[in-house]
Amino acid sequence: MKQSNNQPPFENIRCLLIDLDDTLYPFESGAWELVGDRIDQFLVEVMGFPSDEVRALRARLFNQYGTTLRGLQVENEVDMDFYLDYVHDVPIADLLSPDPELNQVLHALPQRKVIFTNANSDHARRVLQALAVQEHFESIIDIYDIYPHCKPEIEAFHKALAIINEKPQHVLMIDDNPKNLAAAKSLGMATAIVGVHRHDGSPHLNEIKELAHLLANS
Repeated sequence: MKQSNNQPPFENIRCLLIDLDDTLYPFESGAWELVGDRIDQFLVEVMGFPSDEVRALRARLFNQYGTTLRGLQVENEVDMDFYLDYVHDVPIADLLSPDPELNQVLHALPQRKVIFTNANSDHARRVLQALAVQEHFESIIDIYDIYPHCKPEIEAFHKALAIINEKPQHVLMIDDNPKNLAAAKSLGMATAIVGVHRHDGSPHLNEIKELAHLLANS
């Protein structure tokens, strides 16, 4: 774990706002990669885009709107329910398994714990159940809760703060996406980044299991 030079203090943190995919579990699991394959399939088989254009299209929509779904809603009026059910139709239970170490880490942390995801709650619950850590999370803030916005839109974070009823200075946002953390930090939240990416001003965790060490040594 590498900490940021301007790491914020964590002693006043009352709520951990935790991203789901590629944050709560390692990206090496391949779970989110399979969701990505389903997004590609949706764009080709449902939307009719040429297969050699979908990767560039996804990158543009993600960068412009925050998620492929949000871009498809704006530009193509895609049905949100159908899209989410389609792209999350992956065998999560075959890819993720109970994680006793993660369970122990989450159990040891006294703060409130809430999932904050651009996915839907059904997918989030399947992930939590596969990891056997669902008991530690009081709620899931999903894409429907923040509609019509999504991370990293600042309005999505305002909605999340209203839902958990916490001031930003009492919240630690943990995510694998630097853009999401930049938005959270702009509101005054503490931040930590997990996985392969880095974010200036956010301590870096190779995996979320390092979170207890980070908080204990702040």
